[in-house]
Amino acid sequence: MPIYEYRCEDCGYQFETLVKNNEEVTCPKCKGKNLTRLLSACSFTGSSKSNVSVSSGGNCSTCSSFS
Repeated sequence: MPIYEYRCEDCGYQFETLVKNNEEVTCPKCKGKNLTRLLSACSFTGSSKSNVSVSSGGNCSTCSSFS
């Protein structure tokens, strides 16, 4: 079951939610259905830094810890 990040186009609220079996997602703040699924950064953990490969065209707070 994937976790997706959404922005409600009606009220501007951003949230993450677990989506089960293609269920319909609504905004938890205004109950709106006019949502945009956002591109989320993914994160992986390993037993050592040697297991992590980072390729980035820009800087973000998540990736900066691997520099």
